[in-house]
This record gives sequence, C-alpha cells and structure tokens, in this order.
Amino acid sequence: MKNTPLSARSLSRPSDASARVLTAAQLRTRGVPAAEAAARCRAGGPWQQPLPGVYLLHPGPPTGEERLRAALLYTGRRTAAADPDGFGEAMVTGAAALVLHGFGSPPPLSALDRVDVLVPRTRRLRSTGFVRIVRASHEFPEARVVASLPVAPVARALADAVAQPADPASVHRLLAEAVRDGHCEPAAVVRELSRARLLSRPHVVDAVDALLAEGRTAAEERLYAMVRECGLPDPLWNVDLRLPGGPYLGGVDAYWPDQAVVVELDTRAPRQDDDEAWSRYTRKREYLERLGITVVHITPRKLREARDQQAIVVRTALMAAGDREPAAHVVVLPR
Repeated sequence: MKNTPLSARSLSRPSDASARVLTAAQLRTRGVPAAEAAARCRAGGPWQQPLPGVYLLHPGPPTGEERLRAALLYTGRRTAAADPDGFGEAMVTGAAALVLHGFGSPPPLSALDRVDVLVPRTRRLRSTGFVRIVRASHEFPEARVVASLPVAPVARALADAVAQPADPASVHRLLAEAVRDGHCEPAAVVRELSRARLLSRPHVVDAVDALLAEGRTAAEERLYAMVRECGLPDPLWNVDLRLPGGPYLGGVDAYWPDQAVVVELDTRAPRQDDDEAWSRYTRKREYLERLGITVVHITPRKLREARDQQAIVVRTALMAAGDREPAAHVVVLPR
C-alpha cells in the first residue's frame, strides 16, 4: 500500500484512533510537512499537539485510546523506523495497563491523570505532559497485545502502579483484584514487587499480606471445586497430622486417611525467607513419604490452568494405595 499525499479535508475527520494520532514523521509520509502540521495546531485550528512530535487530528479532548497511542508514539518515535505502529519497544504499564487487562479498580482511561510507559533502561526520554517514563531496572518484559496496543504483563503493571505514592486502600484493592479475578498468581506479583524494591514500604507490605491471604483462599476454593466436580472422594480438609505419642508432622490441606494420600497447596511467595520456607516444606514432605504417606504437591497456577490434569494425579495416587506398603498410623487433628 502506497502512502499518497492526503488533503486537509481527508485528514480532518479520520475514522479510527490509529489515524487520529500520528507523529510528525508519519504525517510527512502522508504529504503533510512540519510547517503545515504546526499551522493546523494554532489556536482555533483543527489539530492539536498533545506531546512533542505527536499530533491529534481533531480539536476536542482526546479519548482514552488516543492518549495511550499518543504516549506510545512519543516514547517510541525515535526507535521505530521499522515498526509499522511506531511504538518501538515501548509498552503501556501502571494503572492504564491494568485497565486494559480488565481491572475495575483503577479509574477509566479517560480519567487517568497520567499514562505510564515502560521503556528499556538505555532510552533517553523525559516524562512530559501526561506521560510518565518508567525505565526497566531489570529484565525487560515481553509485551502483551491488548486492543492492538503493547501492554506490560499484569505483575509488572501492578508493581509500576503501586510504586507511586498511593493510599493504602487503593493498593489493597489492586492486589486483591489481581488474585481474586485470576489476573495473576500472588508469587508473580510479589516477585515483581521485590525486584522493584517495594516490599520495604509499609503500605505495600500490608497489601502483600492481604494478597497472600486472598490467594490462598482462592486456591483452596479451587481445590474444593476440583474434588467436588471431578468426582474425587471427600478428604479430611485442613487437618494436622501427628504420630501417636510422637512429634507433630504438620498441617495439610487435604488428607485421605484410608489411602494415606495428602494434597499440599504451594502458596509460598518469593520473599527473603523463601529458602528457609522451602527447606521446611521439603523436610515435611520427605518425612511424610518415609512414613508411607503420598504427598501430591499442587500450585495455584496448575489448579487454575490444568485442574482436570491435577485431578487425574490425585485419583492415580488414591488408586495406587492398594499397591503400596501400609503407611504408618498417624493421628489426625482438626486444625
């Protein structure tokens, strides 16, 4: 498709956002020189220039989508010569990205005070207007395409959203919605918050504690649903195990005493004590297995994305009980 010169009339009322927001370079390829573009942006003119080098081809307030496209074109305009969209490596992050991912807690796009844009660490850009530049301090994530726009993954967008001063209640709402509605696993969120060095902030720590509790509740509900809907026999739920007159073995999420099968939900998050927590879990699992108890380890992600396969694993462990040596007798106590 050739880029033919466009008349002022044909550019006055384009039909979609990709044609309503253009860079100076894109306008030149369409036959509009810089001087003419500047003239159309004068007071009372048909266009406006919301950001350096970016033009909005109508005089009214920009829509939410137009603001996003303008922000991406501003950040990507110097590195996107071979990119048909003109976005380069830039991607929407923060609250705007969460809205695109389907979150209901942040304000709508048109009401956001700013648009956060994630760029590689080496890019020399300054925040301006309604655009805040966020530089990747560690590994640059792979963008997700949402509504034809490059968007940061949920966990990264959450970390960038809570990095700015915000009231604790809004941080709680964002993190709780991420887990409750299945947007992201708690471990992925905490990992990004740790990378961003945000876990030392009191309001973030409090929100993370609530996030982990929310994530565990959601995972337990999925485990209950798996047992019920996949036709597994009812276990004893949330019990403690102890040897008769002996040591405490630990709490388990589900236990089938006749088959000596345990299900453990791994809802740990990557925090500073992760190695110690993993060591405790490993010791408990090895001890139970030495006693002849089969331990089935399930993560919330597997339970959400591959529930039927996890049900098969549990059913196989239950059916194999008859082929194993009898397990040691343990005392079961309510947790």
